[in-house]
Amino acid sequence: MSTLTLAGTDPLSHVLNTRETLYETIWWVGEIGAGSIHEVMLVIAGVLLLIAMFVAAKRIRTGAESEGNARYVTRGRIAQIIEVMVVYLRDTMLIPVLGEKQTRRWMPFLFSIFFFILFVNLLGMIPFQDVQHLFGVHLFAIGGTATANINTTAVLALFAFVVIQIHSFRELGFLGWLDHLTCGLAKGPKGLWLVVPIVFAVEFAGVFIKPVALAIRLFANMLGGHILLATIIMLPSMPQLGLEPGGGTWWGVTIASGSFAVALTVLELFVAFLQAFVFMFLTAVFISLMSHEEHEHEDHGAEGVEAELSAAH
Repeated sequence: MSTLTLAGTDPLSHVLNTRETLYETIWWVGEIGAGSIHEVMLVIAGVLLLIAMFVAAKRIRTGAESEGNARYVTRGRIAQIIEVMVVYLRDTMLIPVLGEKQTRRWMPFLFSIFFFILFVNLLGMIPFQDVQHLFGVHLFAIGGTATANINTTAVLALFAFVVIQIHSFRELGFLGWLDHLTCGLAKGPKGLWLVVPIVFAVEFAGVFIKPVALAIRLFANMLGGHILLATIIMLPSMPQLGLEPGGGTWWGVTIASGSFAVALTVLELFVAFLQAFVFMFLTAVFISLMSHEEHEHEDHGAEGVEAELSAAH
């Protein structure tokens, strides 16, 4: 039973955070203290992210003139994938939402948070604990998906909240920020003043609800997906089913659950990319909502229409 269920006797044990004694790879070093396995995964993801980005930047960078046209060609498959992702997200997703000026300003933050979440999600799909348990060893106190921890997603959302507010006060100023929260009704007719407190209360709550929604969305999607996957994999060994290992029914359930687990793993891989993108894109949208750029585009568009009408007349 313990072999079939691998690292736990219930699906939550494969997902929830635990605190363990951390061991060095070299056995004679011994114990180095207690820590959270999700904390370790965050550190590993951060280190891998820095290494991957430095290597990719070096290979994407334009080479020497002596290389000819080859100086413009990105070297390495990983670097090419990263370049394609960055260029596509920048040109197709961020610039239409933020404009070129704000995209250049916030692109380092947005892509940092995108790739960090992506690396954490992908690392969480590697069954470190299960493999160690299967082979009866315990060398690394690592495993699990750190983004399935509400504490992790809350901190990420806190960074997004701070960036959104910095942009708001920088673009609008304090009075402009207050006017935005009242939807401009304070400058309208006196009859609208009665609804200003209600609108302000709703908009002010939205300032905090938006980052909370970012945290809960990422947390719930990663947690729910991994619990479902763990449940499907553990299905043949659940004592509630009363299956005898080695029997015909047991083999049928095993093959069916195994096939579904493979398909679900592919779906989880897609979700890992999707949730990283959603977090980044919604952060960009929330930034754009507190920007003058949208109104400037509308004003320029109106001026262009007026100029064309004048020329026609």
